[in-house]
Amino acid sequence: MHPAYSVIFFTVSSGAGYGLLALLAVAAPLGLLAEDRWFGLIGLALALALVTAGLLSSTFHLGHPERAWRAVTQWRSSWLSREGVMALATYVPAGLFALVWLVAGSPGGFGLFLGLLTALGAVVTVYCTAMIYCSLAAVPRWQEPLVPPAYLLLALYSGGLWLNLLAAGFGVPQSWPAWLVLAAGLAAWLVKTGYWRRIDAAPADGTVASATGLGGDGPVRLLDPPHATANYLMQEMGYRVARKHAQRLRWIAQALGFVLPGVLLILQLLLGGWLGLACALLAAASASAGLLVERWLFFAEARHKVMLYYGEAAV
Repeated sequence: MHPAYSVIFFTVSSGAGYGLLALLAVAAPLGLLAEDRWFGLIGLALALALVTAGLLSSTFHLGHPERAWRAVTQWRSSWLSREGVMALATYVPAGLFALVWLVAGSPGGFGLFLGLLTALGAVVTVYCTAMIYCSLAAVPRWQEPLVPPAYLLLALYSGGLWLNLLAAGFGVPQSWPAWLVLAAGLAAWLVKTGYWRRIDAAPADGTVASATGLGGDGPVRLLDPPHATANYLMQEMGYRVARKHAQRLRWIAQALGFVLPGVLLILQLLLGGWLGLACALLAAASASAGLLVERWLFFAEARHKVMLYYGEAAV
């Protein structure tokens, strides 16, 4: 599949935003974070900015972005519509939670109820995003059971990295954000590498014979392609990345996304102070770059069954 940069940015940015939002919404009312108004303002503003920027960028891939609002009307049958509905709905408890924190100076009490609603909305929205791809039977590499867990864990991991940076910047004495990120990063890395192993070992899900329904009449081959020149389907669905390049990019994604941030987080715990803050910043930046590469591969390695009509022997 052609990796659209707007969708890549959307999934990475909104995932980090929802991860950070969910962590703030749960941890702050429980007294695990600083109750400082500035901490709440900056943290919630960053989370909502990441979410909003991601959601807006997703409309750039549409032929008519001004019609994006119509997507929310099909929530009974479309995961894309459910994602839109949940994304809009999550703004309500998130805004009220922010109001309670900033006005009262503490998100405790009623803020805990609003925080739990916000976190639930964030988790469900990310799950809906994952299901947009996991529900597509025409793309076998996306219809994998590890896709939703990967999206959820990567959101927790990336959001946790930004929370860890905020905590270090405000001098929060607890070290739990860094340990949480290390655990989430390890879990996300294991799920992601498991996903790569599964798609590499998976047998072909479709052939020319199964696509045409002529398998019972003997071997089937394509005589002529439907078009003599490239068209939209061939450009969007027929994107291919060489296996050696994909393998190299996987190593880059793992190095930038998981290994280097893990080392930096351990240094942060050991050093503390300004050096620890610098490590936290570098860890968040490195992981963000690595996740952009990971998400590019998620799209580039996917193969759509429509290409069986354009010369692919199997998908």
